[in-house]
Amino acid sequence: MACSSGNSSGITPNNISSLGSEKDLIKDERKRRRMESNRESARRSRMRKQKHMNDLKGQLAQLRATNSEILARIGFTGHHLARVEAENAVLRAQMSELVHRLESLEGILSYINLVNVDGSGLEQYYSPLAASTTPLMGRVVNQPMVAGASYEFGY
Repeated sequence: MACSSGNSSGITPNNISSLGSEKDLIKDERKRRRMESNRESARRSRMRKQKHMNDLKGQLAQLRATNSEILARIGFTGHHLARVEAENAVLRAQMSELVHRLESLEGILSYINLVNVDGSGLEQYYSPLAASTTPLMGRVVNQPMVAGASYEFGY
């Protein structure tokens, strides 16, 4: 007897549902692999991000240490600058005093030269007693050199 269903190709409703379920299984497998791949990719991304954060934290610590070192150097340099400026002020005061004394001595020498040209004697200027009592020589020659400010430098 011949089959009256008209399906001569051998495809039955069970076969069709079986093909559909195979396609579903393939789709499910692809979806599962894609999800697994996405999870792995997200894990690698998190690891890269964590490594980057750790690198940045290390760099931050290094920059803070460098910053502290630079601030210490600036403080030391500022202190040194203040000391040098104070020393400079003392040296300028001493220079001014020495220039004044030099001008005084030059005036005395020019006076002595004038007196010598006139022929008058200079014995009073060469006497040890006269040097302390002579108005021109006594104050300038016997005057001690005084610094402009008493300041000790801690070098």
